[in-house]
Amino acid sequence: MLDFDRARAWLRSAMVGAVEPLGAEVWVLDTALEQIVLVRHPWRGMVPPGGKVEPGECPREGAARELAEETGLRPRLLERPAAVAVRSFGPGLPVTLSLSYAAIGDPEQPLIAEDGQPAAWMRLDQDWDSCFPDDVQRIRQYVSLLRSGADGWPPSAG
Repeated sequence: MLDFDRARAWLRSAMVGAVEPLGAEVWVLDTALEQIVLVRHPWRGMVPPGGKVEPGECPREGAARELAEETGLRPRLLERPAAVAVRSFGPGLPVTLSLSYAAIGDPEQPLIAEDGQPAAWMRLDQDWDSCFPDDVQRIRQYVSLLRSGADGWPPSAG
């Protein structure tokens, strides 16, 4: 798992009490690892689908729920989280531990976006506008790890 923003150290210090809020997102990639699903958030720009983990959910469940709500997609998430980061999702909002999961999706499957947050497949060799500009390179770094055989890529056939 990639560790950004000293997130593991933040998590260790936060383990003395409840970690709230907790965020989760999904990096849905095509099988060629050339495209990713992004949603256009009203003020964050183009970002992977995700959001707040609800009470009673584990981060993986929250990520899958947010993905389904924002895109209509329900792919199987890869076994381990792709990355962990600590960030604030807006001015005045608390610092949030955010887990990123990866999944493989089919660009031919229609995306069913939430109102006001259109979803689209974007090429990974192109930059996109986001309030988290480091995300583009972080996702590319994870894709490089997958291509090198990390996280059991490619998945074994059935």
